[in-house]
Amino acid sequence: MAYPCSFASSSKCTTKHLNLSYHVDFERRVLKGKVALTVEVLEDRCSTTLDTRDLTIFSATANGQSAKFNMGPEHSFLGTPLEITLPFELSRGQQVIVEVAYETAPKATALQWLTPDQTAGKKQPYLFSQCQAIHCRTMIPCQDTPSVKHSYYAQVSVPQELVAVMSAIRDGQAPDPEDSSRLVYRFRQPVAMPSYLIAIVVGALESREIGPRSLVWSEKEFVDKAAFEFSETENMLKTAESLVGPYVWGQYDILVLPPSFPYGGMENPCLTFATPTLLVGGHTRVIAHEISHSWTGNLVTNKTWEHFWLNEGHTVYLERMIGRSMESEQFRQFKAMGGWKELQESVKTFGADNPLTNLVPSLQDVNPDDAFSSVPYEKGFALLYHLEELLGGPVVFMGFVKSYIQMFAYGSATTEEWKAYLFTYFQDKVDVLNKVDWNAWMHTPGMPPVKPQYDTTMADSCIALCSKWTKAGEADLGGFTAADLTTLSSHQVIEFLSLLLQEEPLPLTHVKRMQEAYDFNSCINAEIRARWLRLCVKSRWEEAVPKALQMATEQGRMKFTRPLFREVYNFDKFRDEAVRMFKTHRAAMHPVMVDLLSKDLKVDLTSC
Repeated sequence: MAYPCSFASSSKCTTKHLNLSYHVDFERRVLKGKVALTVEVLEDRCSTTLDTRDLTIFSATANGQSAKFNMGPEHSFLGTPLEITLPFELSRGQQVIVEVAYETAPKATALQWLTPDQTAGKKQPYLFSQCQAIHCRTMIPCQDTPSVKHSYYAQVSVPQELVAVMSAIRDGQAPDPEDSSRLVYRFRQPVAMPSYLIAIVVGALESREIGPRSLVWSEKEFVDKAAFEFSETENMLKTAESLVGPYVWGQYDILVLPPSFPYGGMENPCLTFATPTLLVGGHTRVIAHEISHSWTGNLVTNKTWEHFWLNEGHTVYLERMIGRSMESEQFRQFKAMGGWKELQESVKTFGADNPLTNLVPSLQDVNPDDAFSSVPYEKGFALLYHLEELLGGPVVFMGFVKSYIQMFAYGSATTEEWKAYLFTYFQDKVDVLNKVDWNAWMHTPGMPPVKPQYDTTMADSCIALCSKWTKAGEADLGGFTAADLTTLSSHQVIEFLSLLLQEEPLPLTHVKRMQEAYDFNSCINAEIRARWLRLCVKSRWEEAVPKALQMATEQGRMKFTRPLFREVYNFDKFRDEAVRMFKTHRAAMHPVMVDLLSKDLKVDLTSC
């Protein structure tokens, strides 16, 4: 069968290994490449269909013999199927090496090419990839579905003043035999993984050791700060291993990207990608999350993007269990409450009856990028937490999570397979499981059918301060002072602002007084700053609009940029300014960000 979001005939044949060679051309903004796919045939006499998008295909061979290939009709976001007819017959169980010579397009959505001006060092260009969910096909003709997992080897030729790194173990470097001004970097990834985890970065990179199996990489301007911020990495890895078993990927490096990277982090194996906004707060949660993906997501993978919650719900659950081990159970509860609020915000943004708020949505004719939200993360976590409460608490349920990972390790799973294993594992508690309203949890839009009762100990002071502000009259404003925040951690300040964002907008006099008392304008913690600026714009404080748009454009993390732009867009007086700023900065933005922001701001990209 072909899965939604892929043309690849993964039930007829499956990729076992992928051998890549790239020539990185910064002038033309293309990768010139060859890929050799080791394909195992699952049906007699089959042809091979690969996913491609915006690729120029030069030739195809099978076991060295020339093979006919045909490009099918183009689909708006799935791209174009590449059908390769094998020049000989194979029977089930045999393998063939299919090699394709090709070139990417400058507009490939997996790749962002940065000019020297867009980097910290300002001297060298920079390239990075982001393949999740279905962008790998714009840089490699492949079976671009998470149901297929394979190892890979790669050789990457780059100008000698630059460094290449990939989501794999580094395997040495040597001068390029065809061009003495270039170096070839080699990489091997022996653990089978899906195509969306193939990742490449080329830039003026340096590294520092932060642990026995970890380096941090970035431009030299950030590398020492990054090494300091991520010094807890080995501790987190060990904590995760104590919960779910050995880390199988060998190296765990972190790469801090330039500001236009659209996500907080990306769990590329051996090389987590991280936004530079983490260098000013919020890094602990993101790194705990990406480390957790080494088990849930990378080792056990959702079989299709409709089951994305299996990746993200379990990863949030594991990330919070790491927080529980390193901090406390109350900290885990506090984080879970914050997650519930993020879920409420996503449901509000999409609309409570939008089928994309289902835990298991249908993605037939839907671009998975459009479905991206906190729903699979936080609705998924809420279900797992609800099951934990029903089945005997965190230690008991963690036993199931570890067993589930062992059961499906190195493979992919669907929700049905996960659920069947849950019923098998807890066979003595089937009566409890049968009382769960599975249809309401899985296939019904909006908020979950059950709201867990979280321990509010760490949230009580945030709730009290929020309430004090929302109830305050003009005469009460003098009673607020900087001392209100002295006992609150940065996590609690974030929670306080998140609570206020859920309320009706505060009067303008209140936010101005809040600035006088708390001086949030000078706060550099990105999580606090983004929420504060949204709060100001919601209250129609005109002076905050330039600050909000500045934050929305000086970094490109979707979590911050999209809500800030949306907030300004909803302030009628500045709607045109939001659109103008988007158009001005569009060229520096990541392609996925451009696509999603254009929809948020109702901008027709074909006309600008």
